Amino acid sequence: MNLPAWLQRQYTPTPDSAAARDVQRGKSPWTGGVHLLWSLWVFLTPLLSDGYDWLWATLTLLSYPLFLWMYARVIFGPRRLGWRYALGMAALSLALLRWYPSGLSYFVFGCVMLRVSEQRPPKLLHYALQLLAMNVVFVAVAAAIGYPSGFWIWVPVMTFVIGMIVNVEHAAQEHDAALALSQEEIRKLAATAERERIGRDLHDLLGHTLSLITLKLELSRKLFDRDPVASKHELADAERVAREALAQVRSAVTGIRATDLAAELASARLLLESAQVGLDYGAPPPDLPPEVERGLALVLREAITNISRHAHATQAQVEFIREDKAVQLSISDDGRGGATTDGNGLSGMRDRVRALDGELHVESTRNAGTTLRIRVPLARREPPLPLRAVPTSSGFASEPRTQGQEG
Repeated sequence: MNLPAWLQRQYTPTPDSAAARDVQRGKSPWTGGVHLLWSLWVFLTPLLSDGYDWLWATLTLLSYPLFLWMYARVIFGPRRLGWRYALGMAALSLALLRWYPSGLSYFVFGCVMLRVSEQRPPKLLHYALQLLAMNVVFVAVAAAIGYPSGFWIWVPVMTFVIGMIVNVEHAAQEHDAALALSQEEIRKLAATAERERIGRDLHDLLGHTLSLITLKLELSRKLFDRDPVASKHELADAERVAREALAQVRSAVTGIRATDLAAELASARLLLESAQVGLDYGAPPPDLPPEVERGLALVLREAITNISRHAHATQAQVEFIREDKAVQLSISDDGRGGATTDGNGLSGMRDRVRALDGELHVESTRNAGTTLRIRVPLARREPPLPLRAVPTSSGFASEPRTQGQEG
């Protein structure tokens, strides 16, 4: 059933609403509706006094839908206007106070929603003064009506306690959101800076070299018919410069990859912290071969992903041990454990470790966590070199292709 257009607009979050803020954080826009459970006191209050009657039923039918509408406007409407509806809840409660004690719940909601509706969370002192002013008005109205003095105490105390708790919780949420935003900005800035650095390095490294190779090739082409010897000399120089450039590019790529493992550890901490899992780790060993460091970084990423998704852990630890001819990586958690078969993640890790000529052992005891132990040699076993054909006086012969030779 389609709702009328005007009603849909009432429950569509505006860009600067509290519901829109929840959506930005990956929550449902109806998350704030859970607090409406406290409004059950509207229906339970008569049990503590004179019971239910037609006056209570009539005032509830008239006031409760109005209260729900104001509550929705605080959540879905512009936050800069939310204070009006919060004060409207308090005013509704005071207007009905003489005949409708259940309306005290509206007053409590108004005090609390005044804090939620703020576009910028007020300081504790500012909010405490707001609560004080609202409760002074409540006490004055309750005293004029003839409410028992007990109401003058427990209602202000209740609104103050609930309001301050909600204030602290929302301040913490705002801080966490700001922290997450700053971490995301840091990652973006770091990635941008790294791309710029790589671009500058490659420009400085290859710009002059490629220009020099181009000039030598052009000169060789011009000398080809007039002076073949000089032309060959220029070609040899171009080949030498190209090989030097290739070696420099490989060295630069090695330097870029050297940060893979450290960056992966920092990313792992952020991922696990978002899953409420603490992570302890030491610095990775320096001067690891690039292929070993890259492989371990990918294994670490997969293991951390498994911990965040499946382990139900509260703490994880990553340790490195550098040996003379090998490096050991240990990844452990205090989660539910009990892994008896290799899933896609663990199978992928085994393949990566096997590609490095290493070994992976899993210790997973039910309700006692999981530990992955990876040991990878620093010097890999080289496969037999392929043969290549070389010209001889009698035809072609085969000789092993040596390291560093280009195809």
